[in-house]
Amino acid sequence: MSVYVISEVEILDETAAQRYRELAQASITGYQGRYIVRGAAPDALEGDFDEHKRVVLVEFPDRETAERWYASAEYAEALELSKTALRRRLLLVDGVA
Repeated sequence: MSVYVISEVEILDETAAQRYRELAQASITGYQGRYIVRGAAPDALEGDFDEHKRVVLVEFPDRETAERWYASAEYAEALELSKTALRRRLLLVDGVA
C-alpha cells in the first residue's frame, strides 16, 4: 500500500533550500519515491494557512521504504541541511488500499 510524506514548509534560507531540494530529490528517487506535489501554494478551503508556507507530497510504494529513505545515508545530508534551510512539519501517512 502506498505511503505519503506530506511536508508543510517555510523557507528560511533560499540558497540552502535549493541545495536541500537537490539532495532530497536524488535520495527520494533512489528509494522509489515520486513527487506528487512539490512546493505548491495551497488555497485553504477551511481554516488558516500561512501564505509563506508551501506543501510537498511524496509517494513511496510502502511504509518500510519510506522509513528506510528517511533514515538513509543518502538522505542524511539533506536532513541536516533542512534544520537551517527550512521550518517544516513532516508527516508520514498510509494511503488506502
